[in-house]
Amino acid sequence: MRFVTIGYGDREGYDRTDEAVRDEAHAHDERLRAAGAEMGIAGKPVQVRNPGNTGTIVDDGPFLQSALPVAGFAIIEAESLDEAVKLVSNTPCAVGYGVVEVWPLQSAQG
Repeated sequence: MRFVTIGYGDREGYDRTDEAVRDEAHAHDERLRAAGAEMGIAGKPVQVRNPGNTGTIVDDGPFLQSALPVAGFAIIEAESLDEAVKLVSNTPCAVGYGVVEVWPLQSAQG
C-alpha cells in the first residue's frame, strides 16, 4: 500500500528537541529515502480553481489552515496503516513537537 504523509512543524518545536533525537530522526528519514520513500520540503503553495471550466484562477497561499505550518510531504510504502504509522513516528516532525498525517493513497485508475 502507498501512503501520503504530511508533516507539520515549526522551528521552535524543532529547536527544543534534543539534538541527538533530531539527528536520529534525520537518519531515520535517510533510511526511508533509501527504501524508496519520496520526500520533499514544502515550498510556497498556490490554489488553482477552474469553476465550470470557465477559466483558471490562481491565488497565492494555502487553502489548508493549521496551527503548525506544513513542513514537508512524503509518499511511503507500507503493508498496513499501522506499519505506516510506525515508519513516520520517528521522523523529524513527529519527534520535534509537530505532527505527521498519514493518508492511505487509493488508486484513481479504477
